[in-house]
Amino acid sequence: MNKIKLTLLAVSTLSLSIIGLYGLKIQTRPLKAISPPAKSSTLPLSRLNPQILKKFLDNKDINSAIMHVELGWKQQYEEYVEGKLPSNRVIEVKEIRQTLNKISQQNGTKSALIYAIPTPNHLELILVTPGKAPIHKRISQAKREVLIKLVSNFRTTIVSPNSQRSEYLNSGKQVYDLLIAPLESELQGQKINNLIFCLGGGLRTVPLAALSDGKRFLVEKYSLGIIPAFNLLDFQLTNITKTQVLAMGASQFKNKEPLPAVPVELSSITSNKWQGKSFLNQEFTITNLKKQRAIFPFGIVHFATHAEFSPGSVKQSYIQFWNTQVSLDQIKSLDLNEPKVQLLVLSACRTALGNPQAELGFAGLAVQSGAKAAIASLWTVDDGGTLALMTQFYQQLKANPIKSEALRQTQIAMLKQQVTLKNNPAIRGSGSLPANVANLDNRELSHPYYWAGFTLIGNPW
Repeated sequence: MNKIKLTLLAVSTLSLSIIGLYGLKIQTRPLKAISPPAKSSTLPLSRLNPQILKKFLDNKDINSAIMHVELGWKQQYEEYVEGKLPSNRVIEVKEIRQTLNKISQQNGTKSALIYAIPTPNHLELILVTPGKAPIHKRISQAKREVLIKLVSNFRTTIVSPNSQRSEYLNSGKQVYDLLIAPLESELQGQKINNLIFCLGGGLRTVPLAALSDGKRFLVEKYSLGIIPAFNLLDFQLTNITKTQVLAMGASQFKNKEPLPAVPVELSSITSNKWQGKSFLNQEFTITNLKKQRAIFPFGIVHFATHAEFSPGSVKQSYIQFWNTQVSLDQIKSLDLNEPKVQLLVLSACRTALGNPQAELGFAGLAVQSGAKAAIASLWTVDDGGTLALMTQFYQQLKANPIKSEALRQTQIAMLKQQVTLKNNPAIRGSGSLPANVANLDNRELSHPYYWAGFTLIGNPW
């Protein structure tokens, strides 16, 4: 106990507060968030202390371990976005399990929360489910350096549309064996069908859907999503099919590559099963966005435009409107939380894979924007692939109002070569396709490059 006390004297006020709450007899101080540092392009340090986390887990105190992770990552996000995030709650395992159980009773989705925390010496996995006490697994062969190398190799095989199936299945299995396989028996035993990942640095931009057991992709087994921290999310259930879509975008840009399929993408979304409005090019402005949402509280906002999650400060990441760029620190000015948008979709964004600042921006998108959930891509998919996926997604969302399941069904349809451009009635009635888009065939769309990068962030239901 004396050794533990000496170690704890060196940790932050945050860690002292958490530990004091959970039974170690030390002098505690009130819970106090650490003030953001001066503006900088360097990655904020996580307040998560691997040594303290290990001690909690060695003592089988998973509750305190999760609180330490939640608050540590929340403060890292606050430093990155240079401001306070909405929640100051200290979340406990009991509350997480109650929330998951309540959701299961309301919509039949049986969800599990997986914390994956890379450390220099091993990977810590914590599984929280509605039905059983949380489970901890320490993966000693997954040292951070080894894990990040495997993840990087996996992403390289996925983002190349010409890579062979054997390549991405094998590289995906190497990550799967460390991240998923240790928990698989519990997931199957509890009949889990939705996985929510709360991931540490280096893992936040893993294309989870394309992880593989060597034969099947992870998305064929579970619907998937990522979150920055459980205590930052809005878990109130609403029926998304009762809202309408505001689809906005640009096909032409002054200093960026054109997106010739965007006009068809926008019209295909709002001219079929979904009610809504679409606006293109000169009408894609912040002023018009706010004007339209003042007229009707569109619950889904779809941006078909360039967006970047970039290295450096939060100001380097942005969404491109027709006449301006909105940086990630300015995204709150779009007022997507007044009233709250249920789903924000960025259909043509790009993330600097493997960059820690870009990872934070991507994983925190829903929280920073004020939306309950977001869908964004880890890499820029060509115009045709994006059009095919988005058209299929909105069809699925009308039939499967659980957002994560709608995305899952879309990705499965693509990998099984069930999605077409030429013969898709939702697209066919929305305008003529550019030649390079019309020539994209079924076989190509089955490659994970076209579907695995699209990721649900935030509330999966």
